[in-house]
Amino acid sequence: MGFLDHSTNNIILDAVLTDKGRELLARNDGSFKIEKFALGDDEIDYSIIQKYGRTIGKEKIEKNTPVFEGLTNQAQALKYKMISLSEQDLIRLPNLSLTTNSTVTLNRATLTTSTVTLEQSITNNEIVPVELKDEVYQISLSNLFLQVENDSPDSIDFNNTAFYTTPATENLPNGGTRLNFVLVLKSLTDSYFSIYGDSTGKIRTFVRITGMQSGAESTFEVQISQ
Repeated sequence: MGFLDHSTNNIILDAVLTDKGRELLARNDGSFKIEKFALGDDEIDYSIIQKYGRTIGKEKIEKNTPVFEGLTNQAQALKYKMISLSEQDLIRLPNLSLTTNSTVTLNRATLTTSTVTLEQSITNNEIVPVELKDEVYQISLSNLFLQVENDSPDSIDFNNTAFYTTPATENLPNGGTRLNFVLVLKSLTDSYFSIYGDSTGKIRTFVRITGMQSGAESTFEVQISQ
């Protein structure tokens, strides 16, 4: 993260390791090495550009925008990552869309699995640029209730959010990719529904899928009943 101190015109960097980074550093075996980093514009309100124009709006953003403190939670840090592209006239970015229901329903007695399908596309059916073709996806979900079939999480953070990295299932004619995976409901006792259930007795949780090349995200709800 960066912060511009206008009293001295110095840039002060607040750099922190995520929980996963600290885990790797704690191994203390000499294998920890920072090989890449990402930048984001989570703090920027681009409506300021629309309101004041590019020149004045840019100045207002630089001088008046507060900058977030560095976060150690990888699930919250850099939600909107910046990307570099060689195609200068690109006006649209790809998105991820569910081809199945926007809400997945599971039942611990009769329905413990559900197949989820997402596709990468661009508005007006344009071709997805090669640089933004998502060949790898990250799936994040609550490790308390769910898991991905035939896969193990890369990491689990202190909020019990599990992160899976999985390759795309197939290529699409539009240059994008499709991802298929199976959500599996873990074995839940009655106490889970007493603690985490809502007024109707259902547990509601969310799954997020992120395209590792494009940065596009899709989030859907999972409802778990007894």
